[in-house]
Amino acid sequence: MTISDRQTSGVTSGDGDFDAPVAAAFRKIRVGLLVFLLLVLVAILGYMSAGWSLADSVYMVIITIFGVGYGEVQPVDTWPLRGLTIAVIVVGYGAVIYTVGGFIQWVVDGELNRALGARKMTKEIDQLNGHTIICGFGRMGRQLAKSLVDSGRSFVVVDHDEEILAQTEALGYLALIGDASDESVLSQAGIARAAVLATVLPEDASNVFVTLTARGMSSQLTILARGENPRTEQKLLSCGADQVVFPASIGAFKMSQLILRPTADELLAQLSAGESDGIDVLRFGLEFDQVKIDDTCGLVGRTLAEMAVRGAHGYLVIGLRSANGSTVLHPDAETVLNLGDTVVLLGYEDDMLEVDAVHQPVQRPAS
Repeated sequence: MTISDRQTSGVTSGDGDFDAPVAAAFRKIRVGLLVFLLLVLVAILGYMSAGWSLADSVYMVIITIFGVGYGEVQPVDTWPLRGLTIAVIVVGYGAVIYTVGGFIQWVVDGELNRALGARKMTKEIDQLNGHTIICGFGRMGRQLAKSLVDSGRSFVVVDHDEEILAQTEALGYLALIGDASDESVLSQAGIARAAVLATVLPEDASNVFVTLTARGMSSQLTILARGENPRTEQKLLSCGADQVVFPASIGAFKMSQLILRPTADELLAQLSAGESDGIDVLRFGLEFDQVKIDDTCGLVGRTLAEMAVRGAHGYLVIGLRSANGSTVLHPDAETVLNLGDTVVLLGYEDDMLEVDAVHQPVQRPAS
């Protein structure tokens, strides 16, 4: 189940499916308190109308409702006073019991909802396969989650802050509370079935621990790690991270592009990310694709030039990722393709379909 599926189906990981009983209990509390306060006011005015002082009236109402039994402040020897006292006893007890019952229901239902919500969340996580685990829900984690939602990719957020967890649940995200470097927490997040783990915690040391734990649990997992200090890059890579991202470096590069070539950078941003009323690659008829070189595609031992299939517009080979993990941008046409290599292409949609038809199977980036 993808995140977009969960959102359109109305499923949430928190208490959203079970709000009705809690809301009903809260209404009981409000109604009970309102009746109680109204009764106290009417009873005080009733005793005062019989000539009692304000202090005596208040005292009489309190000991009557709560059954203290200290005795009457003044003689209750007329039928109007006796009727008022009976009404105070009956209605007062009823209002108190009704309010307390609503409070107990509120507490019990709230705990039950949390338990049911956690159980539902666990079931949904158990159904995920090939998902992403986001460790940390700070500024970078939020942006990453939003991008994954927009692309329809399923993911699980892991964070130790309960307030942050409540925010993720309000957004409809699957989330777990706990230490992302704890094997049991990552196991609950489905690391054995996950495709990618992104550790975007603010401290480099925390990201190192998460990377170590995750790599020890899964050798096939792609691990993306956030780094603040460039000196930690090698440590993260040696711990098992596939890629290290430095937000400060990315921000500095972005600013330099805005200074040196603002128009080109603006167009590139629109092409890459798209805007609601702007330009994106699909509106140009362009799309990214990738061809996995395996035993069935017939390309092992052949060159990039031999792989080329030209359509009406052709396509551009953006890069080549070899089986050992190294990446070459704009590879030479005479580059020999080996088993396990991945060729990344950019071209027009019709040409991509032609590549798909000739070189099967093709693994597209999940969207």
